[in-house]
Amino acid sequence: MTSPLVSVIMNCFNGEQYLREAIDSVIAQTYQNWELIFYDNQSIDNSAEIFKTYNDKRLRYFYASNHTMLYEARNNAIQCASGQFFAFLDVDDWWNPLKLEKQIPLFESPKVGMVYGNYWYENQIKGTSFIFHSKPLPSGDILNQLLSYYVVSLATIVVRRRTFETLKPPGFNNRFNIIGDFDLVIKTALDWDILCVNDPIGHFRWHGKNESFLNRELQINELDFWFSEAKSLLPVTAMDGIRKFNNSLIYQKAKLYLQKKEYGNVWSCIKKLKSVELMKLILLIVLPNFLVQKIRS
Repeated sequence: MTSPLVSVIMNCFNGEQYLREAIDSVIAQTYQNWELIFYDNQSIDNSAEIFKTYNDKRLRYFYASNHTMLYEARNNAIQCASGQFFAFLDVDDWWNPLKLEKQIPLFESPKVGMVYGNYWYENQIKGTSFIFHSKPLPSGDILNQLLSYYVVSLATIVVRRRTFETLKPPGFNNRFNIIGDFDLVIKTALDWDILCVNDPIGHFRWHGKNESFLNRELQINELDFWFSEAKSLLPVTAMDGIRKFNNSLIYQKAKLYLQKKEYGNVWSCIKKLKSVELMKLILLIVLPNFLVQKIRS
């Protein structure tokens, strides 16, 4: 395979704290044919100044005409891109130098629409890190596996431009604030093979201000809305994954209701749950009370 141009999409809104490490990790790529699309979503910190200290013609700066929500901003950034492939790196994450070199050759087959990989989970608060997935990750026709247990991190994704443009709807769904990358991956898995690099090729930084952490209820609500629309469109071959996804979603709702002390809603979830998710929820409710009683005795 030749060395096609990869457009690295970096969306930024007040990302000065970790920005330099993210940019440096792109420049350090052993795969050289890339451009960095830096889309400044009207930051008011020093992000633009940091970016403009770099003297590399592959780094391209774009300032948003108006501030938008994240996935609309991602789509806007892609409109500025020239590459045959898109990769994504947020300003608080970073890549290993061999990332693109390991991924691009896997697109040799025209059936492959996306390549992802394992990654390091960096806990910024505790100062700890570990490889997030200890078992081999799924590769190929993996829709059923992804619905059963979702394993893809946006920071590891490379997607073919043609794939991105032919999705329905094309690209990221602007209706989502949290789960747009999940929606993108599942849409890709409907019609394309998704291959995997099992080695860790990137670093996800958890710092306590991550959108999915701060907006857990919104994330669950978006998944619930997504599933209500998608379940009738998913193929029969993914029925096992659909069932497991539904169970997992009910479990996540129940945990949220438990935190909010909405016990009637918790009970409604318990009546819907089956198998292992039900046992996990029962333990979540019962075990803390059991431990309290043991301590008191």
